[in-house]
Amino acid sequence: MSELARSPEQLGNAIRRARKKRSMSQSELGEKAGLRQETISLIENGNAATKLETILAVLSVLGLELRIGARVNEGLMRAAQGLPSGNSKVTKAAKGGDGVSPGLLGTEINESE
Repeated sequence: MSELARSPEQLGNAIRRARKKRSMSQSELGEKAGLRQETISLIENGNAATKLETILAVLSVLGLELRIGARVNEGLMRAAQGLPSGNSKVTKAAKGGDGVSPGLLGTEINESE
């Protein structure tokens, strides 16, 4: 399983899905990660104030890893595949024109099974 999380909410949803896939309760996950159930709930609900150290502890218990990679613009991907993007600026950039850069970072969550 490989998921892309670009917001705290998406990261929380990915963690929730992984926890449920393992038939774990929030309390069980919290106990194994050395956290309170309330903290797990905050993470799964997209609390942006959660420390990275805390998220890494949860991911470790779930057998997940965090990968950082360049963000790929979906419009550029569609244009590169010859599909209509609905955005002429994106299409122009994909063909070597000016304008759009993938920029920013995306975070990928991978299961190590």
